[in-house]
Amino acid sequence: MGFVSKEPWLDDDEQKAWRSYLLMTRTLETHLERHLQRDFGLSKSDFEILVNLSESESGRMRAFELSRSTQWEKSRLSHHLTRMEKRGLIRKEACESRYPEIAITEAGMAAIKECAPAHAARVREFFVDVFGPDRMTVLGEVSDEVVATIGKHCDTDCPLADRS
Repeated sequence: MGFVSKEPWLDDDEQKAWRSYLLMTRTLETHLERHLQRDFGLSKSDFEILVNLSESESGRMRAFELSRSTQWEKSRLSHHLTRMEKRGLIRKEACESRYPEIAITEAGMAAIKECAPAHAARVREFFVDVFGPDRMTVLGEVSDEVVATIGKHCDTDCPLADRS
């Protein structure tokens, strides 16, 4: 693993890098969210749900699976799914368990197919191309390490908890 300091405070270089990272992520997320909303009428949350459903083999997932993949609280997910269902993007379908399956509708699939290429192009332009292939590899490795480190400190209800 990497260097671990006993000092709780960040030095000037660490502070500068951390704040730069925070500014980058907020700026990038805000830009991508505005683009989704303005050009496609989708929120970042809509997009996240539609991506998960469209990438599942059957176009459907149980609510707990969506909650785990999005890391959303149960109430947030429930409220957002209700709003998406009213807009015709998803539907809740009864199944054997007491919780319904969430299925992407034709309108939801059309929405994700329409916006995904433009969204991916913006991610490429403002993120992937800026990093380049070598730095993207390093970023992916470091990101995995950060997530794994956080997972070791989560309780069992945390989606990142180390279950090995």
